[in-house]
Amino acid sequence: MNDLQTTYNLRTAAAWVLGHARNVGKPDLPESSRCKKVDECSPDEMLRIVEAAREEGLKLYPFKLKSALMARTRRTFGFLRSVCFETMLDVGSGRGAFLIPFIEEFPNVDVTSIDLLDYRVAFLNELADGGFGSLRAELKDVCDQPFPDDSFDVVTLLEVLEHIPAVEKAVAAAVRMAKKHVVVTVPSKPDDNPDHIHLLTKDKLTELFNATGRPRLHFDGVEGHLFMVATINS
Repeated sequence: MNDLQTTYNLRTAAAWVLGHARNVGKPDLPESSRCKKVDECSPDEMLRIVEAAREEGLKLYPFKLKSALMARTRRTFGFLRSVCFETMLDVGSGRGAFLIPFIEEFPNVDVTSIDLLDYRVAFLNELADGGFGSLRAELKDVCDQPFPDDSFDVVTLLEVLEHIPAVEKAVAAAVRMAKKHVVVTVPSKPDDNPDHIHLLTKDKLTELFNATGRPRLHFDGVEGHLFMVATINS
């Protein structure tokens, strides 16, 4: 077995490579592959596409196979499997540590991602272009409430709120944009990450979300993190 098959999720990796190649011209793929979506490719073709990316020196680490998802991601998936939803907004998707396994696990959910970094947005849109058409990414700030009220069944704020200076605005916007649920994970204890500007305890999150006047809150602890679901009152 080729080492790529044991190191990477070839389907998601090949989808990104196809989208990236169309966007920037690298790697130089055969004409027979260049215009395809990933589900039109055979397993051998996916392998060749990913091999071409590695030879080009492209970074494939977001697609590495992991023996297990992080505990907080497993907890989030467990909740999402228990509810009915068709649309989701993921705020601050970053390199896709949650979003990439999500689109594999929930292929029928229409997902919008927003991020403040243009290269993160470009990365996710290349993944969408290569075959994950239910995904779109936009360069937007959650604090500006970039979508109308009740735009998404679920809004996820995973490892995000502790980074945002105007955290009250972010929470209020997320609650307004969600029809059903807002899902949050945050560190539950101080750490040495200089980008973490808030320690959001259960009491602080309760204060922030109760100020919006709409949700019912459920908390759980997950390996050094708080997991919280705000269910939006109809």
